[in-house]
Amino acid sequence: MTIPTLAGPARTLPATEAELDAWLMRAGLRRTRATRAVLQLFLADSSWAATHADVEVAVHAQGLDVNRVTLYRLLDRLAATGLLVRHADDVARTWRYALAPELLDGPAGDAGGVVPRFECDACHRQFRLTEASPPTQAVADQLLRTLADLGHQGQRVDLSIHGTCNVCVDPVSSASGHQGVVGPFNG
Repeated sequence: MTIPTLAGPARTLPATEAELDAWLMRAGLRRTRATRAVLQLFLADSSWAATHADVEVAVHAQGLDVNRVTLYRLLDRLAATGLLVRHADDVARTWRYALAPELLDGPAGDAGGVVPRFECDACHRQFRLTEASPPTQAVADQLLRTLADLGHQGQRVDLSIHGTCNVCVDPVSSASGHQGVVGPFNG
């Protein structure tokens, strides 16, 4: 089965249900209540990096009863079509899903290639470090060339830096939350 993707220029994030349906249709996905609800969770907070369990809790909090296996498959389909990205959480030994960065600021090539991200190990919010892209791209290119020289075929470089965000370091002085971001669990 071939899964269509949303590769192409940067898109305006959907503001209406009709725009969301158009996104889903272009991605070749069925426009079910569950699909809309899950994608809207990520659109509500573009820095949210959620596990399957996080999404399950959030969807159930909205009153939707979605089977656990169906939710796993839905998250994987959203990642396969390029609406979400999937990153390994080595500490929790699980996958984290987040809104695809290309949806926010265009394909990786438009932003200079690899864009590293910072993930808070306390709250798991992710912050793209776009200002670090040019030097990072040179390192990523060198790594891919080294793999090619060894006969391997590298497909992508995923660079993440882990630590604690300013809100989690000092929650008292950062009482406003994650820089005004309202997401499924902090708003």
